[in-house]
Amino acid sequence: MDYCHPTIPLPDPGIARRTQNPRYTKWVKRFGWPVSLVLGLLLFPAQVRAQDPAAALSLIKPNPVRAAKEFQVTAPDNRSLRLSEFRGKVVFLNFWATWCKPCEEEMPSMERLHQRWKDKGLVVLALAEDADGATVVAPYLKKHNLTFPVGLDPKMSVAGLYGVWAIPSTIIIDKKGNRALFANGPREWDGPHAQALFQSLLP
Repeated sequence: MDYCHPTIPLPDPGIARRTQNPRYTKWVKRFGWPVSLVLGLLLFPAQVRAQDPAAALSLIKPNPVRAAKEFQVTAPDNRSLRLSEFRGKVVFLNFWATWCKPCEEEMPSMERLHQRWKDKGLVVLALAEDADGATVVAPYLKKHNLTFPVGLDPKMSVAGLYGVWAIPSTIIIDKKGNRALFANGPREWDGPHAQALFQSLLP
């Protein structure tokens, strides 16, 4: 592995003389800690932003915020699912397909997310974009032991309604029914950043 070795400048003799000056040393002792405190306070907001879980997961915050559009889909067992059923909860709306490898990569973390937060107000709802519908989706769910709610979107009607152009894509809908966050591509949905995110959304 290659490394870069930055050039380290030699110390300025003038600096060495000043640091040995008793007046300089006295000034540092008197004013050094207040200056450090001010600099720390100025840098603190940047550190907080760096730890923002949404930013850490590279999630997009829609601007302006828009209400999630109502839809109805059929589950593989032929029961009906409506978005309005989950009003008042945080909805993790995921668009995927059985033939999509990146989708398959994030499915286990989605299942763990579902198991951890399903009793605390989070609904993981995955819409399959497979044209063959339940014929291919039902065996896939059984094979991968996926238990969160799944709807069928074979004509990509809901995907079009939400402007989804690639999968996997995830839209997080807050308790007020607004599209709060968007992710294009797979994520580690049960990692520390995701846990912090859903903890903030589910107080």
